[in-house]
Amino acid sequence: MKVLVADDDPGSLMVARAAVERSGHDCLAAADGDQAWALYLEHQPDVVVTDRVMPGMDGLALCRAIREREEDLYTYVVLLTSQGSREDILAGLKAGADDYVTKPLDPFVLQARLLVALRVTTLHADLAHYRRVLARQARTDPLTGLHNRLKLSEDLEQLHQWSVRYGERYSLAMCDVDNFKTYNDLYGHPAGDQALRAVAEALLGSVRKSDGVYRFGGEEFLLVLPKQSVSGAKTLMERALDAVRNLAIEHAGDPSGQLRLSAGISAFTAEHRVDAVTLLGEADAALYAAKARGRNRVELARQSG
Repeated sequence: MKVLVADDDPGSLMVARAAVERSGHDCLAAADGDQAWALYLEHQPDVVVTDRVMPGMDGLALCRAIREREEDLYTYVVLLTSQGSREDILAGLKAGADDYVTKPLDPFVLQARLLVALRVTTLHADLAHYRRVLARQARTDPLTGLHNRLKLSEDLEQLHQWSVRYGERYSLAMCDVDNFKTYNDLYGHPAGDQALRAVAEALLGSVRKSDGVYRFGGEEFLLVLPKQSVSGAKTLMERALDAVRNLAIEHAGDPSGQLRLSAGISAFTAEHRVDAVTLLGEADAALYAAKARGRNRVELARQSG
């Protein structure tokens, strides 16, 4: 572990540092609260052992600052207090300390506290890891590996707010696999799943790194294209449709004899400053227009053309 020790008493600081290093941990030392806070921000230690009374930021203020800043990982805080100071102990725990050690400092006691701290910080690190994994799973389509509707709503809201604030444009492209129900009827759902994964890969290979590709539902996909003009979005989508054609997936239920894709595009521009929900509706309407005009094509929303 990385342990930060803060104490304005040189003797106590030396004893604490020796106990930390004897336990096999890396030690950072601070002679006052302000220095401790600066070291905390720079190094993000796993454990902080801090005196209650110090020049500058005292131990209670340091505890509060640590708790207010924490996001994912947890810092275990041990408060050093005067012998028998119950008020200091309660105040420290209320401020966010996890444990306390009375002074004069006993190295054995501190080493024992560090063993507890190791268990607790390891547990918190494991929990943080599992939270991240679950968060990714909740925002990922299990079939294609693309982002799902939840992630789309988060990303699109953020992009829209940013575009409104800075006057940037962006485009949306709603895509749909042509005659997909017929494909499933002819070849079976496992083949349909495989086809959707192939289409997802083709779409990912057609966009820029800054673009987002989402499974919108069923055989529908949505592409979010930051800072992309309507003409640029149309060129990109025509390239994406070519990529799907190049997959050469047989589809006896399509007039072309192969799996094809249709797409509709809408855009947020200086002349068309509507909300994201409206843009989604416009892209969807453009997709339906592409279907009505023979499929296997890209159409622009009337408001974006």
